[in-house]
Amino acid sequence: MNIPTEPFLTVILLGTGVIIISLALDILWAQVIPLRSLYYAIRAPGVIVHECSHILGCIITGAKIKKVVFFSQEGGSVTYTPSKIPYIGDVVISTAPLVCIPIVLAGLTWVFSQFLGCVFPPLPLEVNSMDALYRLVIPIALLFTQNLIVRFNPWFLFYLYLTVTLVLSLAPSAQDMKNAALGIGIILIAGFLILVSSLPSLVTILESFSRLIGIGFTFGLMFEIIALVISSPLTILYMYKRF
Repeated sequence: MNIPTEPFLTVILLGTGVIIISLALDILWAQVIPLRSLYYAIRAPGVIVHECSHILGCIITGAKIKKVVFFSQEGGSVTYTPSKIPYIGDVVISTAPLVCIPIVLAGLTWVFSQFLGCVFPPLPLEVNSMDALYRLVIPIALLFTQNLIVRFNPWFLFYLYLTVTLVLSLAPSAQDMKNAALGIGIILIAGFLILVSSLPSLVTILESFSRLIGIGFTFGLMFEIIALVISSPLTILYMYKRF
Protein backbone atom coordinates (compact mmCIF):
# COMPACT_ATOMS: atom_id res chain seq x y z
CA MET A 1 0.00 0.00 0.00
CA ASN A 2 1.38 3.42 -1.03
CA ILE A 3 0.93 5.92 1.80
CA PRO A 4 1.51 9.58 0.74
CA THR A 5 3.45 10.64 3.82
CA GLU A 6 5.75 13.27 2.28
CA PRO A 7 3.96 16.56 3.17
CA PHE A 8 3.06 15.30 6.67
CA LEU A 9 6.55 14.00 7.48
CA THR A 10 8.20 17.03 5.88
CA VAL A 11 6.34 19.46 8.10
CA ILE A 12 7.26 17.39 11.19
CA LEU A 13 10.95 17.38 10.28
CA LEU A 14 10.89 21.05 9.29
CA GLY A 15 9.17 22.10 12.52
CA THR A 16 11.60 20.06 14.60
CA GLY A 17 14.54 21.63 12.81
CA VAL A 18 13.18 25.15 13.32
CA ILE A 19 12.78 24.54 17.06
CA ILE A 20 16.27 23.06 17.44
CA ILE A 21 17.95 25.92 15.55
CA SER A 22 16.15 28.55 17.60
CA LEU A 23 17.10 26.88 20.88
CA ALA A 24 20.71 26.47 19.76
CA LEU A 25 20.98 30.13 18.77
CA ASP A 26 19.47 31.25 22.06
CA ILE A 27 21.99 29.14 24.02
CA LEU A 28 24.82 30.53 21.88
CA TRP A 29 23.88 34.17 22.49
CA ALA A 30 23.33 33.53 26.20
CA GLN A 31 26.77 31.93 26.50
CA VAL A 32 28.71 34.51 24.49
CA ILE A 33 27.12 37.82 25.61
CA PRO A 34 29.13 38.73 28.75
CA LEU A 35 26.60 41.09 30.35
CA ARG A 36 23.32 39.46 31.32
CA SER A 37 21.53 42.79 31.10
CA LEU A 38 22.73 43.17 27.49
CA TYR A 39 21.49 39.69 26.64
CA TYR A 40 18.08 40.52 28.12
CA ALA A 41 18.00 43.80 26.17
CA ILE A 42 18.73 41.96 22.91
CA ARG A 43 16.04 39.39 23.69
CA ALA A 44 13.37 41.87 24.89
CA PRO A 45 11.41 42.48 21.64
CA GLY A 46 11.39 38.77 20.86
CA VAL A 47 10.19 37.86 24.36
CA ILE A 48 7.33 40.36 24.08
CA VAL A 49 6.19 38.97 20.72
CA HIS A 50 6.59 35.40 22.05
CA GLU A 51 4.32 36.06 25.04
CA CYS A 52 1.83 38.03 22.93
CA SER A 53 1.62 34.96 20.68
CA HIS A 54 0.60 32.88 23.69
CA ILE A 55 -1.98 35.54 24.60
CA LEU A 56 -3.42 35.34 21.07
CA GLY A 57 -3.52 31.54 21.35
CA CYS A 58 -5.47 31.87 24.61
CA ILE A 59 -7.98 34.23 23.00
CA ILE A 60 -8.48 31.92 20.01
CA THR A 61 -9.00 28.80 22.13
CA GLY A 62 -11.09 30.39 24.89
CA ALA A 63 -8.53 30.12 27.71
CA LYS A 64 -8.74 32.92 30.27
CA ILE A 65 -5.50 34.77 30.91
CA LYS A 66 -4.60 34.99 34.61
CA LYS A 67 -1.16 36.59 34.56
CA VAL A 68 1.33 37.90 32.00
CA VAL A 69 5.03 38.43 32.73
CA PHE A 70 7.24 39.90 30.01
CA PHE A 71 10.46 40.26 31.99
CA SER A 72 11.87 38.17 34.82
CA GLN A 73 14.99 36.14 35.63
CA GLU A 74 13.27 33.08 34.15
CA GLY A 75 12.06 34.94 31.05
CA GLY A 76 8.48 35.75 30.09
CA SER A 77 5.40 33.71 30.90
CA VAL A 78 1.64 33.61 30.45
CA THR A 79 -0.52 31.89 33.06
CA TYR A 80 -3.98 30.84 31.87
CA THR A 81 -6.94 28.61 32.65
CA PRO A 82 -7.54 25.40 30.66
CA SER A 83 -8.58 25.96 27.05
CA LYS A 84 -12.17 25.34 25.96
CA ILE A 85 -10.74 23.06 23.27
CA PRO A 86 -9.27 20.03 25.10
CA TYR A 87 -5.69 19.03 24.21
CA ILE A 88 -5.66 20.79 20.82
CA GLY A 89 -6.12 24.14 22.54
CA ASP A 90 -2.92 23.51 24.51
CA VAL A 91 -1.08 22.86 21.25
CA VAL A 92 -2.37 26.11 19.74
CA ILE A 93 -1.40 28.17 22.79
CA SER A 94 1.99 26.56 23.37
CA THR A 95 3.16 26.56 19.76
CA ALA A 96 1.65 29.93 18.80
CA PRO A 97 5.11 31.62 18.59
CA LEU A 98 6.12 29.15 15.86
CA VAL A 99 3.32 30.61 13.71
CA CYS A 100 3.07 34.20 14.92
CA ILE A 101 6.77 35.12 14.93
CA PRO A 102 7.36 34.15 11.26
CA ILE A 103 4.23 36.17 10.37
CA VAL A 104 5.60 39.17 12.28
CA LEU A 105 8.97 38.78 10.55
CA ALA A 106 7.27 38.52 7.16
CA GLY A 107 5.37 41.72 7.96
CA LEU A 108 8.59 43.46 8.98
CA THR A 109 10.22 42.28 5.75
CA TRP A 110 7.40 43.91 3.78
CA VAL A 111 7.72 47.17 5.76
CA PHE A 112 11.50 47.34 5.31
CA SER A 113 11.13 46.53 1.62
CA GLN A 114 8.31 48.93 0.82
CA PHE A 115 9.19 51.91 3.00
CA LEU A 116 12.84 51.69 4.06
CA GLY A 117 14.57 50.72 0.82
CA CYS A 118 15.82 47.24 1.74
CA VAL A 119 16.15 44.75 -1.13
CA PHE A 120 14.71 41.25 -0.63
CA PRO A 121 15.17 38.66 -3.41
CA PRO A 122 12.27 36.26 -4.12
CA LEU A 123 12.25 33.28 -1.77
CA PRO A 124 10.65 29.81 -2.10
CA LEU A 125 7.52 29.16 -0.05
CA GLU A 126 8.29 25.49 0.60
CA VAL A 127 11.38 23.52 1.60
CA ASN A 128 10.67 19.87 0.82
CA SER A 129 14.04 18.77 -0.55
CA MET A 130 17.75 19.59 -0.41
CA ASP A 131 17.39 21.36 -3.74
CA ALA A 132 14.67 23.58 -2.26
CA LEU A 133 16.93 24.30 0.73
CA TYR A 134 19.69 25.32 -1.69
CA ARG A 135 17.24 27.66 -3.45
CA LEU A 136 16.56 29.21 -0.04
CA VAL A 137 20.23 29.79 0.84
CA ILE A 138 21.22 31.57 -2.40
CA PRO A 139 18.64 34.42 -2.11
CA ILE A 140 19.65 34.95 1.53
CA ALA A 141 23.28 35.40 0.40
CA LEU A 142 22.05 37.96 -2.15
CA LEU A 143 20.07 39.66 0.63
CA PHE A 144 23.26 40.49 2.54
CA THR A 145 25.15 41.41 -0.62
CA GLN A 146 22.49 43.80 -1.93
CA ASN A 147 21.91 45.62 1.36
CA LEU A 148 25.44 45.72 2.79
CA ILE A 149 27.79 45.78 -0.21
CA VAL A 150 26.07 46.78 -3.46
CA ARG A 151 24.12 49.56 -1.78
CA PHE A 152 24.57 49.95 1.97
CA ASN A 153 21.28 50.53 3.77
CA PRO A 154 21.60 51.35 7.50
CA TRP A 155 17.99 50.30 8.06
CA PHE A 156 19.03 46.78 7.12
CA LEU A 157 21.15 46.61 10.28
CA PHE A 158 18.04 47.32 12.36
CA TYR A 159 16.20 44.66 10.36
CA LEU A 160 18.94 42.16 11.22
CA TYR A 161 18.62 42.99 14.92
CA LEU A 162 14.84 42.46 14.84
CA THR A 163 15.36 39.17 12.99
CA VAL A 164 17.81 37.91 15.62
CA THR A 165 15.73 38.90 18.64
CA LEU A 166 12.60 37.30 17.18
CA VAL A 167 14.37 34.12 16.05
CA LEU A 168 15.84 33.67 19.54
CA SER A 169 12.26 33.60 20.88
CA LEU A 170 10.81 31.43 18.10
CA ALA A 171 10.98 28.06 19.87
CA PRO A 172 8.43 27.03 22.52
CA SER A 173 9.88 26.79 26.02
CA ALA A 174 10.30 23.49 27.86
CA GLN A 175 7.08 24.25 29.77
CA ASP A 176 5.28 25.03 26.50
CA MET A 177 6.30 21.67 25.05
CA LYS A 178 5.26 19.90 28.24
CA ASN A 179 1.83 21.56 28.08
CA ALA A 180 1.41 20.64 24.42
CA ALA A 181 2.92 17.12 24.51
CA LEU A 182 -0.34 15.18 24.78
CA GLY A 183 -2.08 17.28 22.15
CA ILE A 184 0.86 16.94 19.76
CA GLY A 185 0.81 13.19 20.29
CA ILE A 186 -2.90 13.08 19.45
CA ILE A 187 -2.34 15.14 16.28
CA LEU A 188 0.53 12.91 15.13
CA ILE A 189 -1.44 9.71 15.73
CA ALA A 190 -4.52 11.15 14.00
CA GLY A 191 -2.40 12.25 11.03
CA PHE A 192 -0.82 8.81 10.69
CA LEU A 193 -4.23 7.10 10.93
CA ILE A 194 -5.57 9.37 8.18
CA LEU A 195 -2.62 8.44 5.97
CA VAL A 196 -3.10 4.74 6.66
CA SER A 197 -6.83 4.99 5.94
CA SER A 198 -6.05 6.32 2.44
CA LEU A 199 -9.43 8.08 2.39
CA PRO A 200 -8.92 10.62 -0.42
CA SER A 201 -10.86 13.48 1.16
CA LEU A 202 -9.14 13.19 4.55
CA VAL A 203 -5.69 12.71 3.02
CA THR A 204 -6.21 15.79 0.84
CA ILE A 205 -7.22 17.87 3.87
CA LEU A 206 -4.20 16.63 5.83
CA GLU A 207 -1.82 17.36 2.96
CA SER A 208 -3.27 20.86 2.48
CA PHE A 209 -2.99 21.58 6.21
CA SER A 210 0.57 20.21 6.29
CA ARG A 211 1.63 22.40 3.38
CA LEU A 212 0.07 25.48 5.00
CA ILE A 213 1.94 24.88 8.26
CA GLY A 214 5.05 24.04 6.23
CA ILE A 215 4.99 27.50 4.63
CA GLY A 216 5.08 29.04 8.11
CA PHE A 217 7.98 26.80 9.13
CA THR A 218 9.78 27.67 5.88
CA PHE A 219 9.56 31.35 6.75
CA GLY A 220 10.86 30.50 10.21
CA LEU A 221 13.78 28.56 8.71
CA MET A 222 14.54 31.39 6.29
CA PHE A 223 14.83 33.92 9.11
CA GLU A 224 16.85 31.43 11.16
CA ILE A 225 19.39 31.13 8.34
CA ILE A 226 19.71 34.93 8.37
CA ALA A 227 20.22 34.78 12.15
CA LEU A 228 22.80 32.00 11.71
CA VAL A 229 24.80 34.20 9.34
CA ILE A 230 24.69 37.08 11.84
CA SER A 231 25.65 34.71 14.66
CA SER A 232 28.64 33.16 12.88
CA PRO A 233 31.20 35.50 14.58
CA LEU A 234 29.67 34.55 17.95
CA THR A 235 30.03 30.89 17.03
CA ILE A 236 33.75 31.39 16.37
CA LEU A 237 34.09 33.27 19.68
CA TYR A 238 32.21 30.52 21.51
CA MET A 239 34.45 27.81 20.06
CA TYR A 240 37.54 29.86 20.95
CA LYS A 241 36.37 30.24 24.54
CA ARG A 242 35.66 26.52 24.79
CA PHE A 243 39.03 25.36 23.42
